[in-house]
Amino acid sequence: MSQIPNNNATLEWPAKYNEVPKEVFERADLWPKELENIFYGAEWHPIVHQSEIPNIGDYKAADLGEIPVFAVRGEDNKIRIFQNACTHRGTTLVTESLGNKTEFECPYHRWLFSPEGELVGCPNSREFTPDFDKKNFSLPTFRTEEFCGLYFITMSETVAPLKEYLGENFYEPLSRILGGDGRLKFIGYQKVHYDCNWKAYCDNDGYHAPLLHLAFKMLNWQGGKGVQNVSENGHLSFESELKIPDDITALKDASILDFKGTETSTGSIVQMQFPLTVYSKHMDMLNIRYAFPKGPKGIEVHYAYFTHEDDDDEMIAHRIRQSSNLLGPSGLISMEDASVFSRIDKGNKTPGMAIFQKGVKDEYQLELQVGQNDESGNLPRWEHYRKLMGFKRAEA
Repeated sequence: MSQIPNNNATLEWPAKYNEVPKEVFERADLWPKELENIFYGAEWHPIVHQSEIPNIGDYKAADLGEIPVFAVRGEDNKIRIFQNACTHRGTTLVTESLGNKTEFECPYHRWLFSPEGELVGCPNSREFTPDFDKKNFSLPTFRTEEFCGLYFITMSETVAPLKEYLGENFYEPLSRILGGDGRLKFIGYQKVHYDCNWKAYCDNDGYHAPLLHLAFKMLNWQGGKGVQNVSENGHLSFESELKIPDDITALKDASILDFKGTETSTGSIVQMQFPLTVYSKHMDMLNIRYAFPKGPKGIEVHYAYFTHEDDDDEMIAHRIRQSSNLLGPSGLISMEDASVFSRIDKGNKTPGMAIFQKGVKDEYQLELQVGQNDESGNLPRWEHYRKLMGFKRAEA
């Protein structure tokens, strides 16, 4: 259950489906309700891929909304995800983002937990309450499901099973991003803090890419045909061909743009899982972007990169070069993002609506069939958000 009280913040939504109130990005009073209805509601959230914690005792810390959590590989080789709080007085057990421990000791009163979450020691327990039993103080866990080695959690008992929740148009391409079989090796992270509301970060679209990102123009890089699939619960999945120019003069070493195509992909798969996780396989780069809102303002994004277990040394080096130089936070293609997110955040302080245009056929009707580069693919996400938040849509 959530640790925050119910929040009654409200907002009247415009009648037109292609309009979003700018104040939704700015109002701090919406954040408690977003925690309650979205992050602690009927949604699945990815926390860790098995390759990030490959050894017994390996752990990774993360956040679910404002709740600290950590994943750990137990002595039985199973991965479990716990609330990162001692069951005595609530002190966090893990402060490092990654590490390895045989036991987890609370620094406050030295309560000791196993990697399986069991309380195995607590000083002076003979002086505790008469009915004290260590079995009643194991670390709380979450409803958890795994897909291609990626572990998801939810605080909901009613949300659909993960595969149904994602839908076929999402989980099948996601399996290819995750190497086809989940047999990945973790390379490392690039971490960045964006100075914007979490919804500005994830309000991304296919319309902007060739217009904002100058590398496409400098490299004479053209996109090919593709598809954009959207779902009523706010997921987007893009897949498109990439046409790499034969003669690249803007780079001293153009091999960074080689597409070896070892997995079934036409070149680029980018997915956005509601509320804010991004997955991508751009050429040979395999990437999960874990995102952690920092309240109503600010979001920290961890770009996690992977190779495949079957890769040879040459392919590993190739994936690492693409990972760090193309679509990372300072990559050739995506370095403009941080600046534009900040400018979106500043601009949204002005009154009025953010108005979507490209691909909108009827302003008063929600469309789930959208073109490859239409910005209208974001509108089902906004409608899902509106419904979860309980905001009433104005009459036409």
